Order: sequence, then C-alpha cells, then structure tokens
Amino acid sequence: MTQTLANPYLPTTLRVGKHISSLSGMCASCSDQCTGLCEIGLSAIRGPETTYPYDTTTHQFAAEKSFPFTYEDFNINGRLFNPFDVSETQEQTNVFSACTKTVIGDKHPIKLKIPIILPAIAKLDWEDYYTGAALAGTIATIGESAIKNDARLECDAHGFVSRSPLLEKMVSCYRSYQKDPTYGNIVLQVNSDDITLQVAEYALTHLDIDTIEIKLGQAAKGIAHVTPIYDYEEALKLKKAGYIVLPNPLDEQVKARYTPDSGLYFRQFGRLPIWDETSLSNIIEKYYALGAKNIFLKMAGYDSKDIHRVLKIASDHHISLITFDGAGGGTGHSPCKMMNEWGYPAIELETLLYQEFKQLEEQSAYLPSLALAGGFSTEDTIYKALALGSPYIQLIAVGRAAMAAAYTSKNIANKLLKGELPQHLSSFGKEVDDIFINAKSLKSIYGSNLSYGSIGVYSYLEKLSFGLQLFMTLTHKFKLSHIDQTDLIPLTTKAEQSLSKLGLNL
Repeated sequence: MTQTLANPYLPTTLRVGKHISSLSGMCASCSDQCTGLCEIGLSAIRGPETTYPYDTTTHQFAAEKSFPFTYEDFNINGRLFNPFDVSETQEQTNVFSACTKTVIGDKHPIKLKIPIILPAIAKLDWEDYYTGAALAGTIATIGESAIKNDARLECDAHGFVSRSPLLEKMVSCYRSYQKDPTYGNIVLQVNSDDITLQVAEYALTHLDIDTIEIKLGQAAKGIAHVTPIYDYEEALKLKKAGYIVLPNPLDEQVKARYTPDSGLYFRQFGRLPIWDETSLSNIIEKYYALGAKNIFLKMAGYDSKDIHRVLKIASDHHISLITFDGAGGGTGHSPCKMMNEWGYPAIELETLLYQEFKQLEEQSAYLPSLALAGGFSTEDTIYKALALGSPYIQLIAVGRAAMAAAYTSKNIANKLLKGELPQHLSSFGKEVDDIFINAKSLKSIYGSNLSYGSIGVYSYLEKLSFGLQLFMTLTHKFKLSHIDQTDLIPLTTKAEQSLSKLGLNL
C-alpha cells in the first residue's frame, strides 16, 4: 500500500481518518471544502519545502513503512547442553558469565565493553549522547557538518577551519568522562563539505581526535541535503563559510533583486558525494599521514556493485570499521519519501554483506569490522542481527533510540528537580537520585555534576547489554564470537530463504 499522505514528518493528517485510497494515499473521499490537512494541501502552500521533515533541529524521524521481511521473522534458539567457554556447573555459571566485550581494528585496536556503538549525530542532546557513550565504554561519533552550527567558527584565509569551539566542546564531553582510555573512542565524521573545508585536518592536528569516519553519502544517505534559507544574511554567512548557496548571495544581480518582499529565497546544497577508487584512496591515505590511527567508513544500502567496490577499497586500506546503514532508521535529515522508499533494509543488507565478506575471506584479504544500523532499539533485534550476520557483523549502531534516552531522561530530571513528580515514576521514590537507578553509583565515580541525560544513556545501554547477556546465557553462547546463525529459528519462508542464501541449512 502507498504510504498515507498523513504523516508525522510534516506533520499532516487526513480528513476521513482510516478511509484511504490504497493507490494514492489520499482520503478515499476528497472534498472541495477541504482546507488542505494532508501532504497535498501542505505542498500546495509550501512547495518543495515539504519534501523534507519539519524542524529537524528538535525532532527525530524514521521510516513508517512496514517491510515485508524483518527480524520478527526469526525467534531465538535456546539450549540446555554443552555451554561454550564456561564451566558447566550451576554454581559457577550465571548471566554475568556472558562477556559482551569486543575489539575492532588491528593496527590500533579499539576495545568496547558492549557490541553497540552510537552512530553520528550532532544535534538535539548531543552532550549527553557523547558523555553516555564514554560512561558505557563504547564509541560515539560526531555527526557530519557539525561546524555549520558553530557560531564562533574561525577559518583561515583559504576558507579552511582553523578553530571550532563547538567541536572542542563535543570532544570534551566524551574525553572528560572516558575513565578508562583503553575502552571506546570519540570519532569525527566528515562529509563532502567537511572534506572541502578541511575539518578532519583541523581535528587531527588540534583536537584529541585520532579516528575519522568518512561518510560516503551525505545527510540523506545517498543524496546531498537541500536546506531552504529565507534570510539574506544567513545565506551570505553560509556562502562565505564555503558552502554552496543558490542563487549566489554574492552575485550583484541577486543582491539587487533581493528584498524582504521579493519572494526570493536561497537554498544551501550539500556537496554531492561522487567517489571513485582514486579519490577515496587519496583521502584515506591523507588522513593516515596526518596521524589518524583508525579510519572508519559510513555506508548505506546502495547498489550491490557500489558495496562491492567500497569493501574492496576498505580491505586494501585497512579500514578499521564500516557502518552500514539499513533502511528504516535515521534521525531526520533524509527527505520524507526517502526514509520510507530508499535502500536495502538492514536485514536484507546483512545477506549482501555476508556474501561479499565470504568472498574476501576466501581471497585471504583483510576484513574490516562491520557495524549495522537501521532502527535498532532493543536487545532481541540486536542479538538476531549479530547472529544473522555472524561472523562478520560485530557491532550494532543504536542512534535514534540512544538519543531518545538522552533527552527523555534529561526532561524527566528537569521535572523532578522542579518538584514535578510524574505519576508513572512515583513508585521508584521521590528524590531524583533514587529514581535514577544508576545515579548514586555513577556520581560516586564521576562527581555530583554528572548530567542525568548521560546517566540515562548509560542506563539504557546497560539494559541492552544485560538483555544481550540474558540471550547469550539462554543460547549457551558466553562469548560474542560464538553467536551465529544456529541461534535463529526461521518462522517464515522468507526467513528460511535468507539462511539458505548464506549457504546454511539449519
């Protein structure tokens, strides 16, 4: 069925509710008295602006589409006999015998306490998002174009970044709470605009950054973002900062045309990522030469031939980690229709990656670590994804959900500190540090100023980790390396076929 023309991205509604035409997504009965409640009505008022979600600064968005094949098509397979890597005695073995620690990279390995990373975000409650990752001993990534939000950004005579107080603060949010420097890392992601403005060069030489993630797409994964600019001074500022703005606010004819009542507005375009083996290899080697210990890549569910080429480049250049972004997830910079209609869902992407990595392994090639993103938020789907992609998928990226943990816990704490106790939390106590179960223990280590948003992220990740341990104990797989496809029970024909594609007959 076509996605309804009522959606939360804009937001829009339908006049007749559930009575929808399955072909168009419109109301089955469209009235000439309607005031334009649906996507068509809003498009008639705001035009191309409605191709993107509204107010992405304060909201997150993800796909609404129901995919025909999901991780719900599998159950998890429990066992009674022969546990892996532990004593079989009941007195010595329990859920905490299951180890969730892992390592990525070879030349400069990065240890993680959990097989979960926080992918690139540079909006909403990023402070607590980064700090929470540090508390949990895992990786957090600063999102693309972060410098665009830096009011105090400084550039040199060539237009390259010379100082970014915002990036300094982002790095500090992580490093200040990285109690054990052997676990986790803060990573800077760069897109085509960042590469042009030499953001990575600045970070590697002036900040405590040693890992760069190159985003092979841009804000909307496979296409450059387009942002309307209604203020001339803002358009001029972006143009002078090195961004593509059309029409050009520096053009004399454009300046002569522009008045507040002219109806003229500007658009800022992200540079369209167009890569080949040479250009990508040159960027990778340049960052290594500048001192990067690890290079990551961020990829999405592109054409299978593109995936093949990227994996070959990654293998040749000893890329430490590639995060593949499956359809369904996201935080909101993709166009509305792209979130629902573009790319391979994560579960389909796993099959492609498995087959590609199998070929690389047979060629005795270097295998980068793989992380999978695509709407993960609970331990059951995380376990299933690790099992289905075993042994190649090592990490699961949890972005939107971890950010939700950050700002909801921050909001709750603010209410509690004002004496406003939400009814659904009253059974846990009256004081903030009683209600937040990890507050007292974490503050005893990191100090009383530790934010509740970061405590919320830590607690959420701790819950996911403990949930994984429970499933590992259930399947008698007490090390992550033992999790595999035998831990999955296919419930549908499609699930059986997916395992068959991997050459497995379970």
